[in-house]
Amino acid sequence: MRKRKLGRNGPEVSAIGFGCMGLSGMYGPPDDAEGIATIQAALDAGITLFDTGDFYGMGHNEMLLGRALMGRRDRAFVAVKFGAQRAPDGSWIGMDLRPVAVKTALAYTLKRLGTDYVDLYQPCRADARVPVEDTLGAVAEMVRAGYVRHIGVSEYGSDNIRRAAKAHPIVQLQIEYSLMTRGIERSILPTLRELGVGMTAYGVLSRGLMGGSLGAKADHAGDYRRHGLPRFQGDNLARNLGLVERLRALAEKRATTPARLAIAWACNKGEDIVPLIGMRTRKHLADALAAAETKLDAAEMAEIEAAVPAEQVAGSRYAEAQMAHLDSERG
Repeated sequence: MRKRKLGRNGPEVSAIGFGCMGLSGMYGPPDDAEGIATIQAALDAGITLFDTGDFYGMGHNEMLLGRALMGRRDRAFVAVKFGAQRAPDGSWIGMDLRPVAVKTALAYTLKRLGTDYVDLYQPCRADARVPVEDTLGAVAEMVRAGYVRHIGVSEYGSDNIRRAAKAHPIVQLQIEYSLMTRGIERSILPTLRELGVGMTAYGVLSRGLMGGSLGAKADHAGDYRRHGLPRFQGDNLARNLGLVERLRALAEKRATTPARLAIAWACNKGEDIVPLIGMRTRKHLADALAAAETKLDAAEMAEIEAAVPAEQVAGSRYAEAQMAHLDSERG
């Protein structure tokens, strides 16, 4: 597995990371045994970056990752997001990025992971009620105390990225980036490169949409995509699957799959980008590993982008209410 650095002066991690969210029920019932086996197989294959959030499965994800890394913690780079608040019924009820909440959340995260530090700690969103400097100041205190190694942010727009970098050294921004979601290329990605801040890209397969196996009449019962994501609803889904078919045609010319081609595209967008791939099974892992080794030249990249023009994608990446709270959507 090749390595990449998170930012100009940040830590070295594997060229692709393991996005753990899907192991805790967001895309259907979890299979803990397969999830643990997949994490351990990824570690054995050289993947070091594992991304989780304390609100994934309301703690389930962190506990699962902790079990999988037992006895192997020193081989993994664990990134944790915090700040989102959930009710007992699983509903999303807001954000809390106050300094006292930061420290409390970290205490519970360490317990669930079964570790005494996390490698990267990052607010999952910007909170308009709490200054960026206050939130990251609390994380910086935890760095000085030895509980956190590095600081990152997630879904910040350019202005808040600059504020964050000025307040404390940050090594990376985590944000959605894929063939179907390319808005960050206008302002956010140039800002990161100017400041020497790295990026981890989630949603590389548009939450499975570009996996190539999602039928237009697929039943996503128990899957939040069905009721929570506009790209998977009604006519939007049919239109987007048409774009996937165009990607499939290119993939077949190369004797590969749409998923592998989409991951390879992300891997070839820059050495400062580490794609986070959601892998629920060891089969998904094998696909990601193969894609990570695929080299694409400028002509091939242009051909792929022409097949899936981002401006033709139907539906926003989140529901309207969530989009309104995304600082990154402000550029």
